Amino acid sequence: MTAATGCGGAGIWRRRADVVVIGTGVAGLAAALAAHRRGRTVVLLSKAGETATFYAQGGIAVVLAGVHADGDSIDAHVADTLAAGAGLCDPAAVRSIVADGSRAVAELVGAGAHFDESAPGQWALTREGGHSRRRIIHSGGDATGAEVQRALDHAAAHLDIRRNHVALDLLIDDGAVAGVSVLSEDGPGAVYAPSVILATGGAGHLYQATTNPEGSTGDGVALAMWAGVPVSDVEFVQFHPTMLYTGPAGGRRPLVTEALRGEGARLIDAQGNSVTSGVHPMGDLAPRDVVAAAIEARLAESGDACVYLDARGVVEVARRFPTVTAACRAAGIDPTTQPIPVVPGAHYSCGGVVTDVHGRTAIPGLFAAGEVARTGMHGANRLASNSLLEGLVVGGRAGVAAAEHAVDAGSARLVAPAPSPRPVLARPELQQAMSRHASVVRDDAGLGLLIDRLDSAASRIINSRSTFEDAALTTVAGAVATAARARTETRGSHHRRDFPDTDPAQAASIVCAPVAAGCR
Repeated sequence: MTAATGCGGAGIWRRRADVVVIGTGVAGLAAALAAHRRGRTVVLLSKAGETATFYAQGGIAVVLAGVHADGDSIDAHVADTLAAGAGLCDPAAVRSIVADGSRAVAELVGAGAHFDESAPGQWALTREGGHSRRRIIHSGGDATGAEVQRALDHAAAHLDIRRNHVALDLLIDDGAVAGVSVLSEDGPGAVYAPSVILATGGAGHLYQATTNPEGSTGDGVALAMWAGVPVSDVEFVQFHPTMLYTGPAGGRRPLVTEALRGEGARLIDAQGNSVTSGVHPMGDLAPRDVVAAAIEARLAESGDACVYLDARGVVEVARRFPTVTAACRAAGIDPTTQPIPVVPGAHYSCGGVVTDVHGRTAIPGLFAAGEVARTGMHGANRLASNSLLEGLVVGGRAGVAAAEHAVDAGSARLVAPAPSPRPVLARPELQQAMSRHASVVRDDAGLGLLIDRLDSAASRIINSRSTFEDAALTTVAGAVATAARARTETRGSHHRRDFPDTDPAQAASIVCAPVAAGCR
C-alpha cells in the first residue's frame, strides 16, 4: 500500500530510526550489526522468541581461506550449488556469495562463535547431500544454528530489539520506503526509517508438518507482495528428506540432519531395502529434492507411513549428534540401536523477494536477506548448509547497503498507516489444502482446487498477530500455487505428477507481483 502523507492517526505510537530490521535470525542480526557498525540507529522488530537459525543442525558450507581440504575450491562449491539449483541459479550471484563466505565466517568467529575441531586449531569438516567435498563446518555436533544464534545474540545485545512486535505493513512514500506499521503490546504504531530490511525467514507453516518454528509464516514475502515488490521462484519449496516421524500430528517436528548420511547413515524402507539405490549416482547423498522424491515414491508404493534412517553404524552417533539423539529419545527411539523413522517435511523456501547480492529490492530503501530473499543463490533447490552462509554474507551486505541508503535518503517523512483488508483463510484449512495439493508432488487438478479455495478467502482487517500470520500465509500460498501451476515441468524441488520431465524451455524463473497481477 501507498500511505498518504500525514502524522498518523490518534493513539498510534511512533519511533524513528535510520534502519529497521524485521527479524532476528542470522540474516537480521548480521544486517543490524553491520548497519550499527556504520553509525546508523537501528531498530530490530522480533515477532517471536525463536528463529529458524536456532534450529539449523548441519552447519555452514564454506571454502575456508587457505584451507583446501579434500581438494576443495570456490569453483567446486559453486559447481555443486549450480548442480543442485537445477538450472535456475544465477551463476554470478552464487560465485559472489560463495567467495565471500570465508570472510563472513571469520567475522562471525570474531563475534564469539565456536566451531568443532578435528585437531587443535583445525575445524572439523563434514559432508552433506549434493556436496562433492567435505566443507561443512559445525558446532556442538549438530547444534550449529544454536551456536550461530548465541554468538549473534550476544553481539547484538546492546541494540534496540523490540520483542513481540509484528510488522503489519510497509509504509511507502513517493515510491520509496518510509518505515513499517507495527502491532505491539502497546497497541498499533509505526517505526519511521528510510531503510527497511526484511529478514523474516521462511513459510514452513504453509503445511501441516514442518521443521520450521512457529513464526515461519511467510511474513516478509507477503509484506513485499502487498507493497508491489516482485517475488520469484516461490514454487520451489524444499522438503527436507528426513524429518522425524512421530505420528500424523502436525506442527513443528524435529529435523534429522543430513550430516548423519554424510557420516554413513542409510535410508531404508520397512523391509530394510535402500530407498535411493538406482535413483541417483550419489545415492543417499543426492540433492534434497531427489531424496525427498524417492522417499515419497517409496511410501506411495508401499503404503507405509514412513521410511527409516539407519544410523546404527555411525561411530559415536550420540556424541556426534546430540540434538538428533535427544529428539529421538524424547520420542522413545534410541538411534544407537533402532533405525529412526523419517518422512519429508516442509523445510526451506528457495525463492522469495527478488534482490541483488546486496539485498536491494525494486523499491528504494527496501532490502531483504536470508530465506525471505531470492538472490539467485538457490535456484530450484538449495544445496545443504548454504542457508546460513547466504544469511551471513547477504545479511551483512544488506546492512551496509541500508546504512548507506539511510545517509543518502535522510529522515523518512511521517506517513499515516492505512490498514487494508487482506484475504484470510483459516490456518487449519489452508495447511490441509497445501499439504494435499502443493506438497512434494503436485498436479494441475489439485493446484486448481487449491487456487479456487484460496481465491474464495474473505478479506479481513488485520488486528492481531494470528490474523496477520493467516493473511500472510494466504497470500504466499496463492503465489506458491499459482507459480506451481504455471511451471508445467518437474525441476528441482518442484515435482509435477502430470509433467514428470524437465523442460529445457522452462529454465527461467517465474516472477509474481504485484498481488493482483499474478505470476508470469
